[in-house]
Amino acid sequence: MSANLDWWRGAIIYQIYPRSFMDSNHDGIGDIPGINAKLDYIASLGVDAIWVSPCFKSPMKDFGYDISDYRAIDPIFGDLGDFEQLIEQAHARDIKVMIDQVLSHTSDQHAWFEQSRQNKTNDKADWYVWSDPKPCGAPPNNWLSIFGGPAWQWDSRRRQYYLHNFLDSQPDLNFHNPEVQQAVLDNIEFWLKKGVDGLRLDAITFCFHDQELRDNPAKPEDERAGRGFSEDNPYAYQYHYYNNDRPENIGFIERLRALLDTYPGSVSLGEVASEDSLATMAEYTKGDNRLHMTYSFELLTKDYSVDYIRSTVETLENALGDGWPCWAVGNHDVERVATRWGDIANATATQKARFAKMITAMVCSLRGSVCLYQGEELGLTEADVAFEDLQDPYGVEFWPTFKGRDGCRTPMPWQHKAINAGFSNGKPWLPVDSTHADISVDLQESDENSVLNTYRQFMAWRKQSHVLTKGDIEFIDLHKDVLAFYRIAKTAGGNLEKVLCCFNLSNSDINLDLGEIVCKADMTPQCLHTADLDKNSLYLPSFGCFYALL
Repeated sequence: MSANLDWWRGAIIYQIYPRSFMDSNHDGIGDIPGINAKLDYIASLGVDAIWVSPCFKSPMKDFGYDISDYRAIDPIFGDLGDFEQLIEQAHARDIKVMIDQVLSHTSDQHAWFEQSRQNKTNDKADWYVWSDPKPCGAPPNNWLSIFGGPAWQWDSRRRQYYLHNFLDSQPDLNFHNPEVQQAVLDNIEFWLKKGVDGLRLDAITFCFHDQELRDNPAKPEDERAGRGFSEDNPYAYQYHYYNNDRPENIGFIERLRALLDTYPGSVSLGEVASEDSLATMAEYTKGDNRLHMTYSFELLTKDYSVDYIRSTVETLENALGDGWPCWAVGNHDVERVATRWGDIANATATQKARFAKMITAMVCSLRGSVCLYQGEELGLTEADVAFEDLQDPYGVEFWPTFKGRDGCRTPMPWQHKAINAGFSNGKPWLPVDSTHADISVDLQESDENSVLNTYRQFMAWRKQSHVLTKGDIEFIDLHKDVLAFYRIAKTAGGNLEKVLCCFNLSNSDINLDLGEIVCKADMTPQCLHTADLDKNSLYLPSFGCFYALL
């Protein structure tokens, strides 16, 4: 393994959703041995790390994000030995391993909660957020759950309500209790001792709540744009000032960072969702004693216009200071980017493939690290999952206007002619989309111009570029449909290296006059080479990319 403690700066992190990656025992659910079996494939992608979504013991009400034992692997995924082998085998391929840590809440089947709910005097009575009802019997305030309904659930044992920002089977821990913080840190250290290289911190802004339990204020209708949740969800009707992103969170984050610093090279990546996520990202990564990096839902929305992407990145850059960003255009919580951004009317199959290539190149050319979701290297689209096949409680609650997250979680297609596209010989937990078999791994392996092989070649090219992995960023105006910026860095010899990056986000060919910009050399890698430069005139086809040394 590399001894570079700064490996995470500019890293490409490949997110694996274990249930849907590869099923080794053919029970229809992907598992850790399945990941182990595909490590050579993952290594071929040129990624620096894998982020493994939760595989800990859980009743699976929210498919692993409701943990009942933080130190045990759920039997459906394998055992601790399988996970230790994953770490060993990934490290042998110079791949770091990051694990999902769900800190703000547990499963209601966790031993802590089972004890806490028994009475108001036991040793863990104050480990969760409990409150008496109002005199009329109503919940203590107006806080809402992201998954629908009030964020409070009545418990007949204690004759009190408990807080749940997600499902009612996911009670929130009381981080105002120092014992809770220490227990959480002890669980994290268990995995650091096992050799994991980093943590993806789920819902990290939700750890603390307002101790006065003040009502959240109403949000005007014109400001109810969702970030990571359905637009028709009443959750968007409030400013979540009191149940999210509380100032006390900074103190805990600093304790967490102090622990990570005792394991050199281990890193933290926080998932941020707040009323001003970009400001929170800057605050949470400020200095060298908080999170190493964060990402938010800002590029996981429907809008991918040049103006939106540029303003998002520039706003964060202006606030970030010495902090480090991480970007994602897709994950297990949102509609797949090939559909969300790439479902362009009248686009041909060739254009859609070019779109998938361009989007990966674009996000990997921004300043920062990048999380890429399994299947993006194939250009997978959102699967259409019938209501009777839905598994996600979020989708069941808000059907039919919002179908939930199952469409981005269907199994990986490995072999186009195999049963269930090679994912499993058993009935998969979610059906394999028939259209995905047409762009399976084996078919794309044999096509040198495929999305998959372009992904590999681009990652290899990017890894050799200090300016793309570590350099600064400066946006420029070229065309309303062309995202253009410079990446700038000093070379080892002290010289300034400056690269122009251009991405045509439209389905139309564009001719650009570069004006005073002098391109010394066209650097566009062959796998993306669709542009044509003639002196200062640049032809950029639909979804085309262009890189030039200045």
